[in-house]
Amino acid sequence: MLGLFVAIIVFNLLAFKLVKHITLNEMIHIWTFTIAFQVCFDVIIELKLKGYWYFYKNKVEYIGLLPHMILVPPINVLFLNWYPFNKKLSKRMIYLGGWVIIILLYEMMTLLPRPWGYFHYGWWNFWYSIIIDPILLFILLKFYKWISALERN
Repeated sequence: MLGLFVAIIVFNLLAFKLVKHITLNEMIHIWTFTIAFQVCFDVIIELKLKGYWYFYKNKVEYIGLLPHMILVPPINVLFLNWYPFNKKLSKRMIYLGGWVIIILLYEMMTLLPRPWGYFHYGWWNFWYSIIIDPILLFILLKFYKWISALERN
């Protein structure tokens, strides 16, 4: 749990201090989309299929809302803030791959024993994350492009 609180502080400070290319309106949309999308994904994988869980198995805890509501959204904002939209496909793929590696390293840290870790695998494993994370980031990118286009019009 200590790792979660440290990560929340660090990633939120980074997001609110370093983000320069995303408007406040876009940030609010990204934050809201991230919460909704992650909750939908986790209801299926975590609660229905028991693929993984936060803190305690077979329990829905209020503290389990923290990763959904105030940890993952600022990470997504940082990812989008520095995304090389107008660069070659190869640069965008390298950027995406770099973020997948960062996310996977963080996931490995969350698997540490308490007090640092808070995440636990059921049938889910590292390889599923390697496959799913780029897809989730791609969906996030498409959402961001959509809300950016709406904001311009």
